Amino acid sequence: MEIAVKNINGEETGRKVKLSKGVFGIEPNDHAIYLDVKQHRANVRQGTHKSKERGEIRGSRRKVKKQKGTGTARFGDIKNPIFRGGGRIFGPKPRDYNQKLNKKLKLLARRSALTYKAIEKSISVLEDFSLEAVKTKEFVSILNKLSLQDEKTLFILKENDMNVYMSSRNLQKAQVTTCDELNTYDLLNAEKLIITEGSFEKIENLLG
Repeated sequence: MEIAVKNINGEETGRKVKLSKGVFGIEPNDHAIYLDVKQHRANVRQGTHKSKERGEIRGSRRKVKKQKGTGTARFGDIKNPIFRGGGRIFGPKPRDYNQKLNKKLKLLARRSALTYKAIEKSISVLEDFSLEAVKTKEFVSILNKLSLQDEKTLFILKENDMNVYMSSRNLQKAQVTTCDELNTYDLLNAEKLIITEGSFEKIENLLG
């Protein structure tokens, strides 16, 4: 499959980029995608949730009432979980949610995600560009010229460009990443992939 290269004004440059079958034309593996996305979402979790059990609540240890003769159930101290303000039973504790995946499986998942985007014809190629200063207005102008203002878009750059990244950071539907930081979740979450012309060789080297 060949895709025409456009400039930031939305005009075709006359050049075309051929998508590698080893990266953009494989047999997609849905289970690999599922495992990679699950790992990504799990690793984002902080795991800092915490509630106090009865031993951690501040309060008197005195028995609330005598054991027998009241005609009601027996009680312990005021920190009993059945009381308002008491400890919580089996509450959450800080934990690490990180998961590990085989490197080959992660590569397979990313190639599968790129293949799906190629099948859906959701990939566009943009010639390499940069911004002289951090200006969201200029980045929005590029989106408008490419008719992507209403699409959830992922820009994939060859190398980190802070001006481009900072200019897009406040936009809800636009995200900028680099070839080294590609992940399956971001690829699938985007409706359109905008890959710069110079990124293809690097992507093929990383995922091929």
